Amino acid sequence: MTTLAENKKAHFDYEILETLTAGISLTGQEVKSIQKGHLSLKGAFVTFHGRGAFLTNAHISPYPEAGPLPDYEPTRSRTLLLHKREINYLRAKSEERGLTIVPLKVYSNNRLIKVEIAVARGKHLYDKKEALKKKDVQREIRRTLKDRI
Repeated sequence: MTTLAENKKAHFDYEILETLTAGISLTGQEVKSIQKGHLSLKGAFVTFHGRGAFLTNAHISPYPEAGPLPDYEPTRSRTLLLHKREINYLRAKSEERGLTIVPLKVYSNNRLIKVEIAVARGKHLYDKKEALKKKDVQREIRRTLKDRI
């Protein structure tokens, strides 16, 4: 399992409640581009249209060796491959007040590209400040312990 892209900001901006794994429907040149590391999950989220779930606003740069692609859109919505009951469960969770569905990371499982998505609740500003303070304190503790050794 190789991690290809990670949404580092999601852990800072959201409180992760639950995670699921989904497949993603991609074109061939998008798969090659992702394997080269040309994927950004910053600002990406999951939406529901009709009976399907879609990864929206994930930016996949065009694969340079594919040549010019005049009608390629890097931030198009891509279909998530989930079971019907998982889609219904996620749709119900997204309709709850204060909850959203965000992608955490994209990884390859043998030759398949998978997306780890999470049901998340947005953090308040004071929670984010507290997390930063806690991180600074831990860094100071590690630094002082390192100096003593």
